[in-house]
Amino acid sequence: MPATPSPYILLLLLLSGLPRSVAAPVGTNGLLAPLYTAQLEERLKTVDSELAQLASFSLRSGVGAIGHRSATHLKGDAMEWVQIELGQEDTFDQIVLVPSIFHGTQTGFRADGFPEEFRIVAGSTRDPEGKVVASFSKKDQILPRIAPIVVPCPGTAASWVRLEATKLSPRAWDGKYELELAEIMIFKGQENIALHRPVTASSTEPVGGARDKRFIVDGFTPYLMDAAQGEQSIAMVSGIGIGDAPAIELDLGEVQPINRLNFHATDLSDTAPQANDADYGIPRRMRVEGAKLADFSDAVPLAEYRATSIYDTGPIITLQFPETACRYARLTAIEPYISTLGDIKGSQIGIAEIEIFSKDRNVAIGKAVKANFPQIDPARQFSAITDGRNLHGNILPIRDWLGQLAQRHDLETERPLIVAELNHRYFRQKMILKWMGWLTALLTAGIAATILIARNLQKRKVAEIRERFAADLHDELGANLHTIRLLGDVALSALNSPERLKTVLLRSQDLAERTNAAVRQGINLYQFGELHENLAEDMQRSAERILADIEHDISIEGREILNRLPPGTRADLFLFFKESLVNISRHSGASQFSIDLTAREKQIRMVISDNGRGIPDSVNNGVPASLKRRAHLLGAQVFAGKSNHGGASITLTFRPKRLIDES
Repeated sequence: MPATPSPYILLLLLLSGLPRSVAAPVGTNGLLAPLYTAQLEERLKTVDSELAQLASFSLRSGVGAIGHRSATHLKGDAMEWVQIELGQEDTFDQIVLVPSIFHGTQTGFRADGFPEEFRIVAGSTRDPEGKVVASFSKKDQILPRIAPIVVPCPGTAASWVRLEATKLSPRAWDGKYELELAEIMIFKGQENIALHRPVTASSTEPVGGARDKRFIVDGFTPYLMDAAQGEQSIAMVSGIGIGDAPAIELDLGEVQPINRLNFHATDLSDTAPQANDADYGIPRRMRVEGAKLADFSDAVPLAEYRATSIYDTGPIITLQFPETACRYARLTAIEPYISTLGDIKGSQIGIAEIEIFSKDRNVAIGKAVKANFPQIDPARQFSAITDGRNLHGNILPIRDWLGQLAQRHDLETERPLIVAELNHRYFRQKMILKWMGWLTALLTAGIAATILIARNLQKRKVAEIRERFAADLHDELGANLHTIRLLGDVALSALNSPERLKTVLLRSQDLAERTNAAVRQGINLYQFGELHENLAEDMQRSAERILADIEHDISIEGREILNRLPPGTRADLFLFFKESLVNISRHSGASQFSIDLTAREKQIRMVISDNGRGIPDSVNNGVPASLKRRAHLLGAQVFAGKSNHGGASITLTFRPKRLIDES
C-alpha cells in the first residue's frame, strides 16, 4: 500500500507557495520598504502626533509685498542669482528660504518660480569666491511646496550670502522660467541678520510695485502666524480720534539690554473677504524709544518705522537696533493710522502683540502696558499687547515658527506615502487571508479525503489479510492434512515392515509439527515466507511428500532468481505449487505429472501437467477457485488446458514486482 502523506506535510507544502508575510519588509516605496508593518503603523501615529503640535499654514490675504522676481527665460537652464550683503563679517547658523506662492484654480496654492536646482554660497572679502553652504537638485524633490526651506549651516562666517539658481521652474500663469522668492532670512540665533540689508541680483523684472529685490529682506512672509496651540487673544484696537501722537509704554520690570522689537498687526483673517485694509491700525510712521526712568527723561531713540506704501506693512514688523540697556519702552505713532470706516474719520491704532527681545528672549511678555489714550472696548484690553498670543493662539519665535512650517511640509509629504504603503500591505494581507481561507477549506477537504482514503485502504488491507489468511490456512492445512491421510494409508500398508512404518510415522510427526507451527504463527506471510529460502528444494520435498506414489519430473531453471524473490512472493508461489499438487493428488487420478518452472528477471512461468482425467467441465474457465485465489495474491495470470498426455495442464505467469538485491 503506498504511503499516505501527512496532513501537516500538506499544510507545509501549501504554505510554501504563499507570498512572504506582510509583516516582512516589503513595499512599494523604496524608503519605506525596510520598515515592518508595525513600524509603519507606529511611524504614522508619530507623524499624526507631531502634526497636531506643529504650526499650521494660514496664508495672508489683501495687499502686500510679494518678493523678488528675476527676468524671464524660455528655458529653465538659465542662471539667475540674488545676493545679500551683510556688511561686516558675521557668524550665522541657519538660512530660511520662503517661496512666492501662486493660487491656481487647478493646483491650489503652490510655490511659483522657485528653483528646481540651486546652491547657496557664502563668502567675505577674505574669500571672494565663497564656499557652497548647501546644494539642492531635482532628486531632493523640494517641489511642489508652499512651505519654507530650512538650511542648517552652523558656525558659518560670511559678509555676503548668494543663492545661485542653476535650474529654474516655470511660473504658473504663462509657463516662462524665472527665479522668484518671497523672503530670505539668515538667522544668528533668533535674530534675522539679513533684515533690510542691501540686495543685488543678476536681473530684476522691471515691474515694481509688489515685486522688488528689496522685498526679499523686508521680513514679511506670505503666512500668518498660526501656532495651532494656545488660547485665542483679541488684538487691542483703540477708538477713533485718539489724538495726533498716541503712545504706548511698556515696563520691562528691570533694566536689561534690548536690541529688537516685533510689532504684530491686528489679525484680519477671521473673515473672507476681510473687513479692513491690510495695514489696518498700523501707524504710517512710528518711533521707538527706550529709557531707564519711568518719566522717559533719559529717553534714547531706538528705531523708527515709516510706511511709504502698502508694501511696507505686514503681519509682523520687525525693528532691529543697537543693543541698549533699558527698563521702559515707548512706541509713539508720529503719523497714526487714519480710519475711514463709515462716516467717522480719525486717528486709530491697532496692535495684536509687542515683543521686545533681550538676547533672543521676549522680555515684554506679561509686562504692564499703559497708553496716553483711553481704553474704550472692554474686549480689547491693553494687556492683550503682551499676553504672547494672537487670534490663532500662541506667538512663536519667527525662526521656530518657520521651522515648524518646514517640518509640517516634510511630514505632510511623508504621511500619504506611509498611508499608501500601509493600504498596499493591508490589501495584500487581506488577499493572503482570503487565500488562507481557501487553502484552509482545501486542506480540510484534503485531510477528510486523506482520512477516507486511508480508511478504505485499511479496509482493503484487512480484506487482503483475511483473504490471504484464509487462502494460506486452506492451502497449508488442506495440503498437510491430505498428506497426513496419505501417510496414514502408507503406514497401514507398512504394518509388517517396522523400518518403513517408523519412517512414515516420523514424516507424519514432522508434518504435524510444521502444521502446528504454521497455525501458531497465524500464517504470517513474511514469517511463513522465511521457510522457503531455498524454494526449489522446498518444492522438490513437497512433491515427494504429497505425491510420493506418483511418478513425477521437476525442472527448475533460474534458481538464483527464485531465491531473490521477496519472502511473501516465494510463499505465494510455493503455496500455488502446493495447492496444484493437492488437486492432482485428490482429483486427477494421474500416475505421473511434470513441473516446468522457468524464472527470469522480467517473468516467472510455471507449467504443471499430468496424465489424469483432466479438469471437469463444471470448473469455471477450467481453473479451480483455490488456484485463482492464489494467483490473485501473486498478481499473476493462470490458464488451464489439456496436457500432451491427455490430462490437465495449469500455466502460471507473472512479472516480479521487485527482486531482493543480494549485494
